[in-house]
Amino acid sequence: MGNRVICMKKKDVVIRSGGDGSRSKRMNRSQRKLLADEESLHRRALSMAIHQAQVSQRFDGSMSRRIGSTSSRRGTLSDPYSNNKQVPEFLESLTVKKFVLVHGEGFGAWCWYKTIASLEESGLSPVTVDLAGSGFNMTDANSVSTLEEYSKPLIELIQNLPEEEKVILVGHSTGGACVSYALEWFPEKISKAIFICATMVTDGQRPFDVFADELGSAERFMKESQFLIYGNGKDKPATGFMFEKQHMKGLYFNQSPNKDIALSMISMRPVPLGPMMEKLSLSAERYGKGRRFYVQTLDDLALSPDVQEKLVRENSPEAVFKIKGSDHCPFFSKPQSLHKILLEIAQIP
Repeated sequence: MGNRVICMKKKDVVIRSGGDGSRSKRMNRSQRKLLADEESLHRRALSMAIHQAQVSQRFDGSMSRRIGSTSSRRGTLSDPYSNNKQVPEFLESLTVKKFVLVHGEGFGAWCWYKTIASLEESGLSPVTVDLAGSGFNMTDANSVSTLEEYSKPLIELIQNLPEEEKVILVGHSTGGACVSYALEWFPEKISKAIFICATMVTDGQRPFDVFADELGSAERFMKESQFLIYGNGKDKPATGFMFEKQHMKGLYFNQSPNKDIALSMISMRPVPLGPMMEKLSLSAERYGKGRRFYVQTLDDLALSPDVQEKLVRENSPEAVFKIKGSDHCPFFSKPQSLHKILLEIAQIP
């Protein structure tokens, strides 16, 4: 597989005011269209959240659920992120079209709403999952002490796949540890694993260790952090953590739209601490043979570009993609760039 590095070279488009009147009008129309599209996406996100809440009342919280439209169109489709250009006829040649999207710490399936919309409109099949104690999963986060417990909804989803079906597994941030865990246990079911500014750890490493440069050592964090949660009492070990809103805004959303920040502030939940402190056991025979791809976010304040570069250097993936102008949440700050990368990886033989 090698360590083939692919960089996104196309510069992001910047719209500047000024110029002749007709050009200004065109820009204004374009800006109005972008605002209208954004309003539509946020209305859809609210609809998804309501739908998830209704589903969670009828089924066990650990069940994984597909959210978004039920479109099954194929062939040449209109892609909302391609300026009305037609999507090429590559879909029929793809053997794996199902993406399983795994959120990171504090988030839930809801954070993927833009990605879900774009992948479905491109004729692909996105599936989301709420990890234990996250999103609309009703598990008490304070009771989740191991990575196995935290990943249970994802593992159940993979176990219930048809015998011959494979998926492209996508993990964001600490969700990368769940992807690695699944890759170790079910390498035959995972066609490709995509780590988005994620904890792509090595054997014997803890997910938390990846953030050591930003948060300090795990031992120091456990001793001094003001963000710890003691769900079983102050005299017992900490069970979770959650940053204050102002800290979250600065760490995660320094490039994201205000509406997505607002959505996150009312939707994020405490993070189970045990799974973040657990050392992963990853074998060369199973995890090591998986096809891994990494997406770097170059304006990330939660997991710096230098740390991400160190991750791919120490645990080399098959290819590396880079998104300029993205914070720790490219599904909010750079959804178009993320969408294009996911399509490109899907097409790699």
